[in-house]
Amino acid sequence: MSPADHQPFQAGFDEIRKAAATRQRAFAEAPVPRIHIGMATCGIASGALETKAAFEQALARHGIDARIHTVGCIGHCYAEPFVIIDHPESGFPPIFYPEVNAGKANMLTKLFLAEGDPRFEHILGATEENDMIPWIGEFSRFNQEKRVVMEKCGHIDPEDIYEYIAAGGYETLPDMFRRSPKEIIQQINDAGLRGRGGAGFATGLKWELAADQPGDAKRVICNADEGDPGAYMDRTILESNPHQVLEGLIACAYAVGAHKAIIYVRAEYPLAVRTITKAIRQASELGLIGNDILGSSFDLDIEVFHGSGAFVCGEETALIRSIEGFRGMPRHRPPYPVERGLWGTPTVINNVKTLASVAPILKNGAAWYRKIGTDNSPGTAIFSIVGDVVHPGLIEIPMGVSLRTLIFDICGGIPNKKKFKAVQIGGPSGGCLPEEFLDTPIDFDSLTEAGAMMGSGGMVVMNEDTCTVDISRYFLDFTQKESCGKCTFCRIGTYHLLTILERITEGKGSPADLKNLAQLSQDIKNGSLCGLGKTAPNPVVTSLRYFKEDYEAHVSEKRCPGMMCRPLIAFYIDLEKCARGCDACVGCCPVEAVFTTRNRKKGIDQSLCVKCGECMVACPPEYDAVRKVSPPELAPIIERPAEPLKDEK
Repeated sequence: MSPADHQPFQAGFDEIRKAAATRQRAFAEAPVPRIHIGMATCGIASGALETKAAFEQALARHGIDARIHTVGCIGHCYAEPFVIIDHPESGFPPIFYPEVNAGKANMLTKLFLAEGDPRFEHILGATEENDMIPWIGEFSRFNQEKRVVMEKCGHIDPEDIYEYIAAGGYETLPDMFRRSPKEIIQQINDAGLRGRGGAGFATGLKWELAADQPGDAKRVICNADEGDPGAYMDRTILESNPHQVLEGLIACAYAVGAHKAIIYVRAEYPLAVRTITKAIRQASELGLIGNDILGSSFDLDIEVFHGSGAFVCGEETALIRSIEGFRGMPRHRPPYPVERGLWGTPTVINNVKTLASVAPILKNGAAWYRKIGTDNSPGTAIFSIVGDVVHPGLIEIPMGVSLRTLIFDICGGIPNKKKFKAVQIGGPSGGCLPEEFLDTPIDFDSLTEAGAMMGSGGMVVMNEDTCTVDISRYFLDFTQKESCGKCTFCRIGTYHLLTILERITEGKGSPADLKNLAQLSQDIKNGSLCGLGKTAPNPVVTSLRYFKEDYEAHVSEKRCPGMMCRPLIAFYIDLEKCARGCDACVGCCPVEAVFTTRNRKKGIDQSLCVKCGECMVACPPEYDAVRKVSPPELAPIIERPAEPLKDEK
């Protein structure tokens, strides 16, 4: 389609935007309190539905006129369920309350909404500056982030398209249809946008290759098949701001000349599936998807495909096979999907975060985007930070920020006064980096040089008590089970690699195993077809390189320094600290390994103990009598009385 200067694109959109602005103005200007509740999966799992119900009941009970506004995830997962209360008449700025259960909802309704007391002891922060309470201000976490993709997440109702439009959504469409597809591609190229799915391939170049293919039977696919352990960025974006993904998908389709689009999302994400499906329906009803979009003569149909949860289907050729009805298995390239993809047609596959970056670029310009991040990695990166950090959650930062800043300044560092040991970057296919790499900039090239990878954005932080051998075993167990089995090196190689690691964590390893781990890892990387097999050994390779002392302790001393490997640890009770008559550990033991000694204290029968650690959790802090040691031989033997005590008969 050739661009036209006098088409009703803007006029048609202005009517939609006017309706959105009217609705939003009625909501924003109403002189009543507004209660924003995060209702993404993380919030619901933490009790947000009960919190919402408690607010509704409390408001009715106290006769308070207020608006409950459901939003998506704001990224502070440690604070779920979160609530932001905007009480205009109180004089306070919008206040962020963490961990609001039903009881706290009742308390805030009565004391803050009814009586004007915000209960400072329950406040985490405020979402804007205010002279009335200058000590609150904006969160330091938000100050250090740069939200481009997640800018609207946690602020708009993801199930209301008018809220997205009122916040500037879909504004790129009228201008886009006035321009040629080549101009759109050039702008993405100038911005330097690289794929956020892990590979970091130039997005504009991928679009250009597909656009240059002959014919008009082309397709675009949004890859939302997120399967890394601990990764939930794509799910959260779909649940919190699905329309920004759709806006980018429309731009991609227009640029490459595709009229069919598919969003491939795993069925294990039911809320994301529901939200994106509803977003497509709403956009279609307003004429933003479908036939003759905004009178442009450009048609686009979008459908949702439910993936079955296979990790390998995150690889684009396996994803294509899955949609075609076959088992998800990668194929040799070339030809690449942009040449011959779904049903043999040129196909562009972009990640959720990649597509969600497109609208801000088209709206603000390539130069604006280039100012964020680094020269070779412009823009922002989104990470799901899990593990041993004070404030886990979703973070969006400019490329180039150091790992130290991310972990310690933004996420609060390591809890319980523990020391940092390592960070696993890039999910199960990433690398395990030690403290010496904390000042490494977070970008595609720097992480690759360090032996890790950007990946899809999963990041696991580990403290000094972590066993890197067991962590490597955990990630390899995942990739081995997720292997499609097509490649011999991946199918059999990862099995033998996992077998060696299991042998080492059981205290049965030998020095030869360490040499075999290194050699087999290299063979698997060289012999595998797709990215799953080529990167599966990364946790082993990097942990062997940077934490070899952990492996040597397991092999030579039959000891686990982190005391995580069950066959190499034992639990026992310090009789000097054990309290007479306290049965906390007795009641929690699932195998009745804890017994009472002659002097009314407790002991653990090592022949029965399954090393679950429940006794250590149950032991009252004031006693702190349960100990964990490695190797097991260090545990003192406390004999069980030959005859039961009188009161036990």
